[in-house]
Amino acid sequence: MYLGDEAWPDLETYFEEESLALVPTGSTEQHGPHLPEATDHLIAEAFAREAAERTGYLCTPTINVGVSGHHRQFHGTMWVDPPAFREYVESLTRNLTEHGIDRVIYVNAHGGNVPHLREVGARLRQDETAFAIEWMWNESIPDLVDELFEQNGPHGGPKETAMIQHLRSELVHDDRLEEARDGGIPSVDAAGTVKHGSRTFYDAADNTENGVLGDQTDATAEKGEEMFEAASDQLVELCEWVAAREFEELLPEPHV
Repeated sequence: MYLGDEAWPDLETYFEEESLALVPTGSTEQHGPHLPEATDHLIAEAFAREAAERTGYLCTPTINVGVSGHHRQFHGTMWVDPPAFREYVESLTRNLTEHGIDRVIYVNAHGGNVPHLREVGARLRQDETAFAIEWMWNESIPDLVDELFEQNGPHGGPKETAMIQHLRSELVHDDRLEEARDGGIPSVDAAGTVKHGSRTFYDAADNTENGVLGDQTDATAEKGEEMFEAASDQLVELCEWVAAREFEELLPEPHV
C-alpha cells in the first residue's frame, strides 16, 4: 500500500491493524556521466514499493534529498546538512507514530544517509517512541554482489548501473559506460588517498575525476533484475520479522 495513493478514510483500517511503515530514503546527486542523479532514490523507492506490494505494509513518500555534500563539486547535486536531515527524518517518523506506527524500516539506497538514519533510530528507540532501523539493499545480498561483479564500485559502479538498467533503462547512457569506467577509478584503494591508515579524502572529487568507481561495462539489466529480486526477498523477510515482534522485545535492555 502506498500512502500517497490513499484517501484518509481508507487508511483507518491499516492504522488500526498494522504498526509498520516503510520509508524510502535516497539522494539526488551525481552518479557519473552515465546514470541519473535520481539513482539512489529511484532504487530506494522501487524496493520499498515492491515490499509493500508483496506484504501489504505501508510505503510512505520517498525522501529524495539526503546527506550528499561530499558530491557537491558535480553539477546538480543536492544535499542537506546532516543535522537538518536527522531532524527531518526524526520529525517525519514521529509523525507516523501519531497514527499508530511504532516500527519503521528506512529503505535506504545512499551510503551517506546510513550513520544519520542509525542515529535517529537509536534516539527513537531510547525514548521508546518507535523501533526504526536502516536497511541498505546491497548489504542484504553481499555474496551475490561479489559473485556478479569483479569490482562493484561502490559509487556509480556496476551494481548501481545494473540496478538502474533493470528499473529505468531509458535513463542510462549505455554509450557512456566505457567513458565512466575510464574516467573514474576501480576502487578507493586505487586512488591512493588512504595514507598511513588515514582516510585523507572528504569528497568524491578527491578520489575520482568523474565521480564514480568500478567497471560500469560489467553491468547488465539481467544482473540488476537478479539483485532486485534477491534483495526484495530479504526486505520482505525483514518486514515480517519486525512485524512479528512484540514491541517490548524491540526496546532497549534494562540497566544491569
